[in-house]
Parts: sequence; structure tokens; C-alpha cells
Amino acid sequence: MITALAGGVGAARLLRGMIEVIPPESITAIVNVGDDTDLHGLHISPDLDTVLYTLADAINPETGWGLAGETWRVMESLGKLGGITWFNLGDQDLATHCYRTQRLHEGAGLAEVTAELANSFDVGIRMLPVTDDPLRTRLTLVDGTEVGFQEYFVKLHHDVAVRSIRFDQAEHARPGPGVLDAVAGAETIVLCPSNPVISIDPLLAVPGVRAALETRRDNIVGVSPIVAGAALKGPADRLLVEMGFPSSVVGVARWYAPWVGTLIIDEADAELASAVEAEGVRCIVAPTVMADVDRAADLARVVLGATA
Repeated sequence: MITALAGGVGAARLLRGMIEVIPPESITAIVNVGDDTDLHGLHISPDLDTVLYTLADAINPETGWGLAGETWRVMESLGKLGGITWFNLGDQDLATHCYRTQRLHEGAGLAEVTAELANSFDVGIRMLPVTDDPLRTRLTLVDGTEVGFQEYFVKLHHDVAVRSIRFDQAEHARPGPGVLDAVAGAETIVLCPSNPVISIDPLLAVPGVRAALETRRDNIVGVSPIVAGAALKGPADRLLVEMGFPSSVVGVARWYAPWVGTLIIDEADAELASAVEAEGVRCIVAPTVMADVDRAADLARVVLGATA
């Protein structure tokens, strides 16, 4: 069994490549929910949905999120009424959030609802929210203002400097059903090329998860989300610097070294391999830019072979 730690587009793309290489039913993805938000009375889980839609080959290719063939009539009407439209939700995408919210109100847990959605979209892998409990990423900007993740990422276009980050209610959260078993029972644990600060750290904030991962360090293989000093998508490079780490594969290695045994870096950073290993992390150099499914599958083969 393979367990993946996932959040965002990079994780979704690697998982999509992975199901080209090994049976989907052999993969469990533990997914970030720190990005979740409540808007228009709906529970929205962006990272869960990005993984869901990507694995179902239903992702919107124009946006990298939401569903292909999307229409926007609800948002257009909402804007005319003066409602909140900075967080754009397509008409089909809204159905996912309506269903999730309905089931949660009926008493189902987030893990149960996620399994139902995965089944509806014919997604073969097992998708597990890291927790069924409330967990929200909160960012304090340099001016002292604290904002929720989606306000930072979408409304402010993640174009503002951050002073600190916290994970609200993490201390009261419990690992979701199956999460610790997936960590303990995995042959290999794959750390997807997700943002270390805001996609992976929320997983570690759930009590018990980091400790479980630390015991599996030698079996954990990560892929750097930083290539040639920059993030391919999103603010990972800037956030690393704002948290006091270099925006490089060395900074990624330093961030992950306490619990990750192997880091795969792109060929563009080959000259930094020895510096990565100086951080106490085994280093593998390979093409990591997943421009299409075939390249994602090639990367998945490297990842899956890293602990063989």
C-alpha cells in the first residue's frame, strides 16, 4: 500500500500520474483540509475537490480548479445582487459543495462524505481528510491583520507578505478515520510536491500525525515543490522566505528533514544535491515538472522506486 500526503494542484497531478503506474486501490491519499471554508452556507473543501476532480479527469483545464465545461450563471446572478463573488464557484462545482453540506448536516463525517464523492466520481484511490474535525489555516500579515486562508490566497491573490501562520482548532482535532493506520501500514509514504507551509504543515498540526510520520522517516519520499528557486504554482517560495527558510531545494530539505528521509529534486537543481544531503536528507535528481500525465507517471515511477 502507498500512502500520499497531499494538498493542492501539485499533489493532484502526481496522484494522477501514480494511477497510471500502480492500481488506484493500492493508494491512500491523506488530504489537507486547512484550506476548507464556509461560504454561502456551504462547506467547501478545495484541496479535496482538486484531487477528486483531477483523478476523475474532470478538472477545468483553463483554471486548474473546478470542473471542466463549467458555467458561471449563479455567480453572475449573485454579483448583480451584490453578493460575495471573490471566491468564484462554478455551477457544477456548487453541486459538490451542496451535497457535502447536506450530508454533513445529516450527521455524516467529512471522511464518509469524501468517500461517497470519490465513489460518485469513480475515483479508485482512497481519499482521507486528515481530520473530520474543524481545522483552519490562519495567516497574520505583516501589518498585523489576521486573515483566513482563502481570503489570503484568493481575495488577496497571495500577494501580501505574511508574518506568521497558525492552524486554528488544531489542538482539538483528531486524526480522521483511517489516517494513522494508513501511515503505519504503508510500504512507502509519498510526500507530494505541495506547499510545505500551507498544504503539508496543516496535516502535521493534527495531534498524532507528525509523531506517526517521524517513526516512518526512512520510508518517506518527498518531491520538492521548488524548482530553480521558485514555485511552479502558488506562493511556496515566498512563504518559505517569510518563515525564515531559503527559497530553494535546500530550504525544502531543511523544512522537512526531521521527518522526511528522501527528497527528489529537479534536474535544474542538480548542483544542490550535496547541499540537500548536508541537511540530513537523501537526495535523488530527476525531472519533476509534470507538464502532462505521461511526465507525471514518469515522476511517479521515480518516487515509487526510491525506497526499493
